[in-house]
Amino acid sequence: MAVTLKKPSTLQQFAILLRKDLEQEFRTKEMLTSMGIYALLVLIVYGAALGQTASSFDVLQISGGLLWALIVFTSLLGLNRSFSHEKEQGCLEGILLVPLDRAVIFLAKAVSNLLFLLVVEVIAVPLFCFFFLASAQPSTSFWLFLAPLVVGTVGMAGIGTLLSTITVNTRGKDVMLAVLFVPLIFPLLWACASATTAVIVGAEGYMDVFFQSLVLAGGYDVIMLLACWVLYDFVISA
Repeated sequence: MAVTLKKPSTLQQFAILLRKDLEQEFRTKEMLTSMGIYALLVLIVYGAALGQTASSFDVLQISGGLLWALIVFTSLLGLNRSFSHEKEQGCLEGILLVPLDRAVIFLAKAVSNLLFLLVVEVIAVPLFCFFFLASAQPSTSFWLFLAPLVVGTVGMAGIGTLLSTITVNTRGKDVMLAVLFVPLIFPLLWACASATTAVIVGAEGYMDVFFQSLVLAGGYDVIMLLACWVLYDFVISA
């Protein structure tokens, strides 16, 4: 008697791929450990560099840029390892042989990258605030920087997933990912840094700047994530 195998639904396919990534990472902790240590080292470099400035130097004016530079550099390290296990163990070819929607692969990998970035940010961002904002007296609404933080991280996880797929088989993939990633996320980076600085400094009219920058970042996320979704089938099958 022939047995008919039922094809998993799209949601089940997504859950299986996401669980694979999460179990693999939390078993080895390679990406989280390397990103966490790298974020700490960047903070040490910040402290050494800014420690040589004059006492009248206002760190609040550049706090948004410093925070987003920390996030971008840390994200690059994690995204470089996004497909490392699949590439090293030949799992990527096996996944491509399975009759599933390629966009599901993108969604699962992007969500796993997003979760890993958020876990590292939960550690790195409070450390940044402790070392650089504790004695600088930010505005009372500085906690609103969590909004651009989430919006920016979502965009970087989605764009970085597409680019890490493109560069996984290239020579010098670490450099190639950075060369593609930084220019492509520049509008998002500029908007999120502007929104973050606005609420931390709290100058006159800062809420207008905050909301305008946040809308710009959100619109950029929507456009780029849709483009990544549409292009991913072509990219991963190439």
